[in-house]
Amino acid sequence: MKANDADDARTRIITAAAALIRTHGTDAATTRAVSAAASIQPPTIYRLVGDKDALLDAVAEFELAAYVATKKDEDLPSDPIEALRFGWDKHVAFGLSNPALFRIISNNAASPAAKSGIKALAKKVHAVALAGRLQGSEERAVAMMHATCTGVVISLIAQEQTPAHFDLAAETREAVIQAITNNRLELADEKIGTAATTLRARLGQSQTLTNGERGLMDELLLRLGSEI
Repeated sequence: MKANDADDARTRIITAAAALIRTHGTDAATTRAVSAAASIQPPTIYRLVGDKDALLDAVAEFELAAYVATKKDEDLPSDPIEALRFGWDKHVAFGLSNPALFRIISNNAASPAAKSGIKALAKKVHAVALAGRLQGSEERAVAMMHATCTGVVISLIAQEQTPAHFDLAAETREAVIQAITNNRLELADEKIGTAATTLRARLGQSQTLTNGERGLMDELLLRLGSEI
């Protein structure tokens, strides 16, 4: 099989599996069903994609990439904290629109799709740190945002209907953002933890330090940044 033919067959396999999962859930994406929908022989799935777990990971990565591609960069707010809100809302929307796929992603932190999501979140958190508005370390903020947003989506998926008296996703989002950020406009006496986190975020801009010195400084600033 030529490279182009293999790529085309792999795309058909993933597209067929994605359609089955969207309509009937992950259990529907059997080798027989996928091969029939993609018009290929079952062994081709194992050769081009892998086993069932590899297929699910490939589908999740494919669908998440397609979803992200629909969101233009110019739609992202220029304010870094607003960009966090924007990212949270889009993540929730994706999860609620694709519950089966979201379960695949959230159940496998090592999958390409999960790593891609963490990378995008870390980029937004880093922008908050560069602006001097992050409280605590970047690692702490990423972990808190990821854990709570994932939990909210899983909780909403499990509920038969959204609570009418409050917006769980929005209220949780604001609680987390309040916990990891500061209002720079009202900050009269900047905490050492905030200053350390901001400096750590900008450390890569320095050309003065050696790699060893930069590594040591990064470790020290990470420890200072934990003072919240």
